[in-house]
Order: sequence, then C-alpha cells, then structure tokens
Amino acid sequence: MMAKSSRKLALYFPFLNWLPQVTSHTLKADFWAGLTGAIIVLPQGVAYAMIAGLPPEYGLYTAIIPAILAALFGSSHHLISGPTAALSVIVFTTVSQFAEPGTSLYIQLCFTLTLCAGIVQLLFGLLRFGAVVNFVSHSVVLGFTAGAAVIIAVSQLKHVLGLSYASGETAIENINLLFSHLAELDIKEMIIGLVTIATCVLVKQAAPKAPHMLLATLVAMGAAYGMNLSGNDVALVGEVSSAYLSLSSPFTGFSHFEPMLGGIIAVAMLGLVEAISIGRSVAIKSRQQLDSNQEFIGQGLSNVVGSFFSCYVSSGSFTRSGVNYSSGAKTPLAAVFAGLILLVIMALFVQYAAYIPIAGMGGLLLVVAWNLVDFHHIRTLVEQDIKETVVLVTTFVAALLLHLEWAIYVGVAASLFFYLRRTSQPVIESLTSELVNLEDKDVEVIRINGSIFFGCVQYLNQELQNITAKRVIILGRGINFIDHLGVQMLDDYIASSGRQVYFCRFKSKAKEALLSGSKHVQEENFSERLTPLLTLTSRK
Repeated sequence: MMAKSSRKLALYFPFLNWLPQVTSHTLKADFWAGLTGAIIVLPQGVAYAMIAGLPPEYGLYTAIIPAILAALFGSSHHLISGPTAALSVIVFTTVSQFAEPGTSLYIQLCFTLTLCAGIVQLLFGLLRFGAVVNFVSHSVVLGFTAGAAVIIAVSQLKHVLGLSYASGETAIENINLLFSHLAELDIKEMIIGLVTIATCVLVKQAAPKAPHMLLATLVAMGAAYGMNLSGNDVALVGEVSSAYLSLSSPFTGFSHFEPMLGGIIAVAMLGLVEAISIGRSVAIKSRQQLDSNQEFIGQGLSNVVGSFFSCYVSSGSFTRSGVNYSSGAKTPLAAVFAGLILLVIMALFVQYAAYIPIAGMGGLLLVVAWNLVDFHHIRTLVEQDIKETVVLVTTFVAALLLHLEWAIYVGVAASLFFYLRRTSQPVIESLTSELVNLEDKDVEVIRINGSIFFGCVQYLNQELQNITAKRVIILGRGINFIDHLGVQMLDDYIASSGRQVYFCRFKSKAKEALLSGSKHVQEENFSERLTPLLTLTSRK
C-alpha cells in the first residue's frame, strides 16, 4: 500500500523518483556543476535580455526560477532551462509590435506572453501530447535557428558599429537600415566589439572549458573603462535596477491576448521543441530515458510560475545543458544549485553589470548567432535530402521576410506538405518476377508500403486498376492500419474488378478492419505464408 501511494505521489512530484539516489558524492558533483553553470549564465542572461528588448536583470531572473522548476518537474537529469537566443528573438518580434522595447507596457506584455505560453505547454503535457513536437521536423528547427541567427546578428551589428536607428519589423528591413546608416560608424564602439569577439573566440580555442563569454565580458569592461578614462566615451549597459527577484503580474497585459495569440503558440511550440531536442541529445550520452509529456509539464510549469517572478519565456539551453553534463552533474540538483548560486551572485555582484559596454554585449551576441547555425547538419541535409532542404530554405527565408513567429508555421506547413504527399502515394512494389514463373501471367504479387487511409485511396485504386492479372496477392506487412474509406475501396475493387484478391502477412489491426468492414473479404482470403496462396492460385 505504501509503495502504491509513493508511486502515485511521484506522478505529481517526479523529483521523488531520483531524490533517493542523491548521495554525498552526487551532491558534491552537482554543486560544482551548478557553480559552473551559474558563472556561464551571467553574461548570457544579460545578453539574451538585450535581444528580447528587456533590461539586463530580467535575463538573470529567467535563469533562476525556471531552471529550478524545470529540473524538479521535468524528466531530464541534465537539461538546464533559462533564457535562450531563439526564444529571445521571438519574444522581441512578437511583443515589439504592441509596445516600445524596455517600457513598462512592453515588460508586462512579456510576462503575459510567458504565462500564456506556459499554460499551452502545461496543457500539452497534461493531455499527453508529447508526440506533437515530432511534427516540427529537424529541418524546420535548422532553418528557424539559422534565420534567428541572422536576425540576432543584424540587430546587434548596430551596437557593435555604434549606429543609432529604430529597428524595423523584419530582418530584411533591418539589413536595409544597417546599410543606409553605415556612414555613421563609430570606431570606438567597433573596437570594443571586435576586442570582445576576438577574446571570446581565442579563449574558447585555447581553453574550451573556461567561461569564455564571462572572460570576454571582463576584457570588454576593461577596454571600455580605459577608453572612458581617456575621454573617448563608450556606451554602457547602465545601472541594473534590482539585484533581487521581484513579484510581477502577468494579467495586466491580457487585453493584447488575441493579437499575440500567433506568437504565444509559436513561443510555446519552439520552447518545447528546444527542450525536447536538447534533452534527447544529452540523454543519448547519459543513457537516460526521457518522458516527453513530463518534460512538457516541467517546461510549462516553469514558465507559468516564472511569469509571476519577473521571468520571460524560458526553455532548454544547449550550451548550459552540455556544460552541465560535461561538468559531471549527476542529478537535476545541479540545476537547482545553479539557480541558487546565481541568486547569491546577483545580490553581491550584479551592480557591476552597469559597466558592461553595449558594443561588448553586441560582440558576444554575434558569437552566439554564429554558434546557432548548425553548419554540419545543414551541409549533410543539403547533400542527402532535397525535400528537407526545401523545408529548411523555406523556413529560413520566411524568418527573414516575416515576423519570426510565423516562420515556424511556414516551416511546419512545408514539412507537412511533403509528409502528406509521401503518405498519399505509398510505394507499391511488384514481386511477381521474383516469386512466380514469368510464364504465369494470371498472378500478380504486390507489396504495399504504407497505411491505407482516406488520403491515398484514390491513388491506390488507380494503381490496382492498372493490374492486368486475374489473381492478385497483396503483401501487407508494411500496412500499419486501414481506415473506413480504405476498407471500402478494397471492397469495391474486389466486387467490381472481377479479380480474385488474397492477403498475406497482414498485421492484426489491418486484418481485423478488413474482416469486420468488408462484405467480400473472408478469413480464407488471408494467409501468414505466401506459398499456400501461390499454390492455391496456380490451381485456379
């Protein structure tokens, strides 16, 4: 009875499953992994908040509460949640349509967006919709992130080059604005940006495990301090208003719910895709089984609760999750430690963020944008699959021409188009020449590779009508199911074609559908082996 109640309790509090595995050894490993994660997220949180159009402290808030809740209520042992580059871009493109970035209304709408996206994610998890992310193919994610990388790069180049102009609504508009203002280039800001980029790249190459972004930020701060002392003023991030978590109300922006609906769904879907794909990639290394539905619940809960603690939309971070695993994290407590340590660091050192040069942050984000583009998998995809390449390019172009949230819908639509086109024309192979004497023209053995459903019945009927043999044997091992229209099509074919049709190696569900729904199919028309059917047809 006790064991049964414990299992039931673990359904609502999944951390009870791994909590008994915590030992002094795992606790120590998780603490040091958490410390590393907290140090890494410091510059990232500030930088991603800039992308989202928010003051820097909100990026750090988002790396605390969501990280802890997603770890406790998710299923991955190594996934670290928090602000991400792609989600920050989509937050900016969605909310900036309704308010000026950085204003109180803008910040309130970010909280509303976070709450609504979290509710959608939570519902997906509770309704067991874990498989829904499978409809967002890898090529859509590759194209979307490449498009987001371009948007980030274009939006930050103006800071690196010291340009000042209001951002456009799409990437193409911002590219045009960038070129039209190049004459206003500020050499001081450009030097700061280039020094930051160079430091970040060189430290990463020389010491891959070192916190290269943090070190590059410190170098940028030193360079900016030197320039300001010499009278060459450089723009700084400015004072961080609060070093402590503060409560927020995500309800005040609900008047904008309907116009933001497209962005809400896109943010929710992208957040889930990011979390699941990153969680799976780390789970392959750690040999852990993931529960997609539980991960949905963890991500949704972290965003719902986070919206009340001044956090904007969060998801799994590839960089921090990879570092968490490579740093030796054993349990999700590493994410809890990372959040708590960051809270302490903010209380003690966040005032120094005011001295970070904006051009330095822009330089860091250019590095982030470059790393977002998965050149290896894009090259492999282009070489091996022309259809998925079309989906990738379509998503990428949509990200540049439209608001970013719509690029996901365009990519999913393109991906579904090719999927439906493929499933509506299942491959039909003729095996007659391999199994029957070529002189026997009265028997045709075919294999259907694909389910028989409403979307392909017309195509299959045309292909079956083209068969000239009097007796047809259908191999059904590749047929997973037959819907009502599929049964009716086969029944009409048997009745009207005048051919004798036999079925071999059918799966139980497909066989049951035919026997229960067809007037002309009997048990004797089926066989598990082909030889008896060939013998039977040769006698007729």
